[in-house]
Amino acid sequence: MSPLKKQNLLLVILVIFYSVGLIGLHTGYRSYFLGLTPFNLLLSFGCLYLSFKDYSLKKHVDIILIAAAGYSIEWIGVHTSVLFGHYRYGSVLGYKLDGIPLIIGLNWVLLTFTSAAIVHKWQIPLVLKALVAGALMTGLDWILEPVAIRSGFWSWEGHVVPVYNYICWMIFSTLFSYWILSRKNVETNKVTVGLFVILVIFFAILNR
Repeated sequence: MSPLKKQNLLLVILVIFYSVGLIGLHTGYRSYFLGLTPFNLLLSFGCLYLSFKDYSLKKHVDIILIAAAGYSIEWIGVHTSVLFGHYRYGSVLGYKLDGIPLIIGLNWVLLTFTSAAIVHKWQIPLVLKALVAGALMTGLDWILEPVAIRSGFWSWEGHVVPVYNYICWMIFSTLFSYWILSRKNVETNKVTVGLFVILVIFFAILNR
């Protein structure tokens, strides 16, 4: 199968899966579909990964580094409130290690590689690319937050998302994006860009 056909197939799978999810979350089976959230993240990452042309050791190292860094900053946030603010994770995101869902590191990888893919080919300085990618990730988090809170992904002290959360998101999203962009580990294709667009549409609709 050619790379383009494979990307088209993966994109169709993602569109179908997220469309079914949208329908399911608006039915009486909402709790069942919420329980599929970890699988949703794994499927999304799997489609993203399969869309790559480059499977070098350097790319795999970056995937592991961002996953580990993402988990680590979430651990610091939950256990010290130094980062993001006062929040706790619920049970929807699956198995937790010391209070942090293991899948959350993969989520940081997913968002970093998809947002960076959007700006990768722009003819602007690297720092600006990273800042725009960071802003895209932070914007997605802003759209996602109300849905995540209602769905039990996590909860905030006082039921209010602090501005500091978005400041931390912007900082780390920009740093992660800068890292993979500078190491030329970003691929812009139908899946890497399309997945980010799907996520924005998915959570924007749920946020209505």
